[in-house]
Amino acid sequence: MQIILLEKVANLGNLGDVVKVKDGYARNFLIPTKQARRATEKAVAEFEARRAELEKAQAEKLAAAQAVGEKLTGKTVTVSQKAGVDGRLFGSVTNHDIADGLKAAGFDVAKQQIRLPNGPLKTVGEHPVSVALHTDVVVDVTVAVVGETV
Repeated sequence: MQIILLEKVANLGNLGDVVKVKDGYARNFLIPTKQARRATEKAVAEFEARRAELEKAQAEKLAAAQAVGEKLTGKTVTVSQKAGVDGRLFGSVTNHDIADGLKAAGFDVAKQQIRLPNGPLKTVGEHPVSVALHTDVVVDVTVAVVGETV
């Protein structure tokens, strides 16, 4: 299916690109989330008429993400979890726990924006974690996992 992108999509294209994707990806994800439209002649003409407005909105989102990224860079989030004597956790620290810790620190971050490169954290200590605030803004944060003895 041919679609026109209404914002930048990772691994697909930038604002205004006409790309071909699988029908299900377009119908079930891109179109419902307002990231794309079908690339009909009418839709392309409407997009060209609104192009400046959409580019301005995209630039504002990027600027807001960069501002939050500057504040968030180098921060350390402390998460407490039950642990055994050897430093292994009973359970794990997930992106949900890290997002809650960042919200408590005053940052509005969704759990989908947290990138755990090696999966959930299962040991006590400090772990580097990436936070993708925007497709172009990825910030590194340190998560300090503190063990509670049982």
